[in-house]
Amino acid sequence: MQKLLVVLISIFVFASCKNSNQPADKENGEKTDTAAQATVVPAAINKLEKLLGSFVGAFGDNKITFLITKATGDTVAGRSIVAGNDRPFVGTFTEKDGVYAIVAKEPGDHKDDGVFTITMKADSLSGISGNWKANDAKRPVKEFTLERKKFEYKTDVGFMPEASQRLLETKEVDNLFKQDLELARNTIFARHGYCFKKKEMRQEFEMSDWYVPNTVDIKGFLTDIEKKNLELIKRYEKYAVEYGDEYGR
Repeated sequence: MQKLLVVLISIFVFASCKNSNQPADKENGEKTDTAAQATVVPAAINKLEKLLGSFVGAFGDNKITFLITKATGDTVAGRSIVAGNDRPFVGTFTEKDGVYAIVAKEPGDHKDDGVFTITMKADSLSGISGNWKANDAKRPVKEFTLERKKFEYKTDVGFMPEASQRLLETKEVDNLFKQDLELARNTIFARHGYCFKKKEMRQEFEMSDWYVPNTVDIKGFLTDIEKKNLELIKRYEKYAVEYGDEYGR
């Protein structure tokens, strides 16, 4: 009888310990569904992650990349890349009736800085629209509509794609005009998303769908093949400048 009593007490203690490991709601003592609890945080994270990405399109006479790199709480941060400028921004966002509203400010220490006011649909996030107001009140407001588009380095686009694929032979450049040599050289940069300061170069590439402004510093991006081809092209550019179109025909 005594042994039976010990066994029953042991079973009771074990059961009590097992039940005590279940979390309880502080308000009513009910058990909390830990599995459901665990899915809440990832869902919130995924929601914010959907805001991240680059949006590309016309911005006045130029092409802009509006890149959101961080979204936490109600804050966003990123960069705007346009007309040879790469400017950081920080802002806030809200969600109402299925629409995100973002107000993002550039630092203000550059003559071309301003404030972006943007909206995007929360159910698709495929694009953004809005306007940009320069800090200089005399400058006009720019309206824009941008589509989500990711920069991709491609070696098969633009003029003379082989310049990014393999070493060029001398005979491939010695008959090119000055303008063609300049285009071949700058197309190498454009494939890496280089945002040109020169207006004529921007106009040359910004009409191309494959071109996405992504950086104003090309260092560290060029391949060894491209570096060697650039040296070759520059040598012939120099001669073309000195002798004009009569050279290399």
